[in-house]
Amino acid sequence: MNKNELATLLKKHHKDAFLWASHCCYYNQEEGKEVLQRTYLKIVDKKAIFKEKSTFKTWLFSVIRFTAIDYLKKKKTYESLENVKIGIEDTPYEIHTIDYKKLLKQLPERQHQVLLLAFYHDMTLTEIATITQLHIGTVRTHYERGKETMRTLVLKENV
Repeated sequence: MNKNELATLLKKHHKDAFLWASHCCYYNQEEGKEVLQRTYLKIVDKKAIFKEKSTFKTWLFSVIRFTAIDYLKKKKTYESLENVKIGIEDTPYEIHTIDYKKLLKQLPERQHQVLLLAFYHDMTLTEIATITQLHIGTVRTHYERGKETMRTLVLKENV
């Protein structure tokens, strides 16, 4: 893959990549920017090479995930999710809405990750298994359990 093709693909997936990097950094957008920058540097320095064994987006998300893990390990300061602003803007009118991000935070971490990648980033379970380095059966289990838990939480929210 030449530099122009790489640049085009990175630009195409930049927004989703930033959102995933922020998620990997517990919704801290500044840390997400730092992780994404480090990811891009890894790619440019050829420390991470796309070998076309999966889709580009799957590979990119995997590189972001591992970069975030390394970054957070080195930083060793974890902020509680309750203190993090996610950036949801208030609607100017009164509607009964469900805060799905709030409900997602109530799920166990793996279920949260799987549902976020599946529904928000439109990834297949196979791609999610590649990114999280879990067996496809494990991903399916987290996916089904996460959907069931979300269903229960949404029903409680509507009562």
